Order: sequence, then C-alpha cells, then structure tokens
Amino acid sequence: MEGFNHSRVSEFVLLGLTDSPELQTFFFVIFSVFYLITMFGNGLILLTVLSTPHLHSPMYFLLSNLSLIDMCLSSFATPKMIMDFFAERKTISFEGCISQIFFLHLFTGTEIVLLISMSFDRYIAICKPLHYSTIMSQRMCLGLVVTSWTVGFLHTTSQLAFTLYLPFCGPNVVDSFFCDLPLVIQLACIDIYVLGIFMISTSGVIALGSFLLLLTSYIIVLVTIKDHSSTGTSKAFSTCTAHFIVVLMFFGPCIFIYVWPFTNFLVDKVLSVFYTIFTPFLNPLIYTLRNQEVKTAVKKILIYYIQLFRVLSQL
Repeated sequence: MEGFNHSRVSEFVLLGLTDSPELQTFFFVIFSVFYLITMFGNGLILLTVLSTPHLHSPMYFLLSNLSLIDMCLSSFATPKMIMDFFAERKTISFEGCISQIFFLHLFTGTEIVLLISMSFDRYIAICKPLHYSTIMSQRMCLGLVVTSWTVGFLHTTSQLAFTLYLPFCGPNVVDSFFCDLPLVIQLACIDIYVLGIFMISTSGVIALGSFLLLLTSYIIVLVTIKDHSSTGTSKAFSTCTAHFIVVLMFFGPCIFIYVWPFTNFLVDKVLSVFYTIFTPFLNPLIYTLRNQEVKTAVKKILIYYIQLFRVLSQL
C-alpha cells in the first residue's frame, strides 16, 4: 500500500464506450441483460454439476470451474460499467483501478491455464481412453484447478510489481470502460518502453503461445477422431468443437490487445467487451446447447426448483 503514496493521481477518468445519451441508455439495457444472463447461466451450470452425481467427472469438474471463473471475469468491471452509463463523470479511484487490473489478469491468467487443462482432459479421453481414469484422477483434477489459480495469481502479481510504483503525475484519462494495463501505464510520467516489452512478453506472448499449444492439441484430437467412425467419437468431436469455439473467442481479443499494447485501435474497446462480457455470456450457452447430458441435468434442476417455489408460494 505504500506504493500508492508515490502517486499524485488519486483517481482516473474512464471515457466509457460512448458519449451518446441514446446509446448509453441502449447499452445500459443490453449489458444489464447480458450480465444477469451470464451470472444466471454460469451459476446454473455450477449448481447443476455440483448437485448431479453422474456429472461428477473430470470434464464437468473443469467445466464448473470455468463457469466460476466466467462469473468472476464478468463481475470485475461490468457492474461499474453499467452504473457509469448514467454517471455524468465516470471516475475510479487509484486503488479501484489497480484492483481492476489485478482481478482482470488473475481471472484471465487462471482461465488460460484452465482451458489448457480442459484440452488436456479431452486429449487423454480420446487419444488414451484406456488410461483416462488413471491419469485424470480426482487428485489430478484438483491439482489442475489449483495450478490454474496459482498461475493466475503469479501472473497478475508480476504485472503489478512495477505498476504500483510508477509515477502518475498528470494525465488520468483512460479511454475504456475499465482500467486495462496497456492504457494505464501509458499515463505514467516516465518512459515505459521497457515495461511495455515486459508486458508483451508476459501477457501477449503467453496468450499467443497458449493458443498455439491449444490449437495443436485440438488438431491432434480431431485427427484421432477422424480415424474412427462411431457415436462416441461423434460426441467427442462435438465436445472438442465447443471447446475450440470458447478458446478462439477468449484468446483472439487477448492476443490482439496485448501483442500491440501501445497502439490504440477503435476495435480495442469492442474486443475488451467481447472477452470480458460476451465470452462469459456465451460459454454456458455453448456448453449446454451442445451437451445433452448437461441439458438434461439443467432441465431437472430447473423443474425441481420451479416445483419447490410453487410449493413454498402456496404455504
């Protein structure tokens, strides 16, 4: 906390998505609906997996953790953005700005490793089915999740290690709806070239490398599936396709933004909305609509709670 005392800037001004009052009202409605559906959808998947015994398998365990991360990722900035649509002056304290950067990189770093873990799970299930139960044990699954959060924490800590002590002595306008590291460090009163290279090497290169790793693993899996023709492999192909859609939606914007961190494009705001709001919103839709087991379990959960609500309302 002592690092905060070195900054003469006590708050940052967020420009948001638009200055148009009409568009702000429209965005308020749209993003409020998206946020509520995101929280409900991911929360429903999490509840379904936890309360359905036959879904207590490695794939669904990792899926439930993905839903948890998506709920966190959609909550670190979206509620403030929604409230700011009706604020005359969109500001955030220095501590609040640093907190947004911390949680953004914590959740994105964690999700990157978790998506790799999910691709590893599908690789073992399809390419080494006889050894699946041995390799993907409960201990292994728990270890993968713990590793995901650990890597996410180490990643975000490394991003903030130098940022906290940067001198912010004047400009305080962030051209976005939340504090993102490439935009914030540009406001520092020193040359940030070295820090920019460090950020690219830790965020952009990691995202790009992880995407190429995932792409390679899915190519291997799809080639393996192609050599077989059965109902099981068709189901595996559908699952892998859904996973890859999630990977593409998540990594695409991250790579674009962090490989060129100091070149501001208009599309950057759209991409920021995409991986912080749209991707967490689409994940439960992709998994539930393409997975019959999850759909069936979700329907049972909904029917149970609807009936329970009706009973309680009659008391």
